[in-house]
Amino acid sequence: MRDKTELYRQRLRKFIEEVSLYPVSCERLARGRDDIAWLDGVLAGGAKIVQLRDKDSDTLRLFEKARIFRQKTLEAGALFIVNDRVDIALVSGADGVHLGNSDLPATEVRALAPEFIIGVSCNTEEQAATAERRGASYFNIGPLYPTRTKDGLSTFLGPAAIPRFSARSGLPFTVMGGIKKEHIPELTALGARRLAVVTALTEADDIAAETKAWLAEIKERTTLA
Repeated sequence: MRDKTELYRQRLRKFIEEVSLYPVSCERLARGRDDIAWLDGVLAGGAKIVQLRDKDSDTLRLFEKARIFRQKTLEAGALFIVNDRVDIALVSGADGVHLGNSDLPATEVRALAPEFIIGVSCNTEEQAATAERRGASYFNIGPLYPTRTKDGLSTFLGPAAIPRFSARSGLPFTVMGGIKKEHIPELTALGARRLAVVTALTEADDIAAETKAWLAEIKERTTLA
């Protein structure tokens, strides 16, 4: 248990100190490129974390993809998070898992995998307030803006949610949902330091160059904030 506790501390320290841009995969919105091509691009651009989010592949294909993600992120010195699938995160050796509100409870996952970085999605202030008690390492505020990665949504939190939600918890947090580069100044001014994005990178002409540009812009804005 001591070794797992130390591993968790190392992973969380890296998340807190190095992560500013949080790329999330979505193969169906990647203009014909597969998740591995996307991964190569964001890692080449300097991303320090990636999340494999795949709602379409069967379990075997997802596992095979996760193993490739794990190897490539280790080589690049980046954290690897799996969306939803705790089983895939465990067997692939991922650094953690991100859980939605209809996934396994974070408390149960924390008991099963004390070494995991565990992210939880928060759509209400109360969810943010209870995130740490539920075993989360970080929480996500969103969706902020209209997004094509979530079907059937008609309400969005907007950037004003950032100070309200973050005031309810001492955990680090990410923001997500329809974020574009022009939003960076406002979001960072409101306290956001880790921006999770999907289509901003999956649809980029040059994923590596766009990743690098986002990292530079966030760095500049957070230095000024």
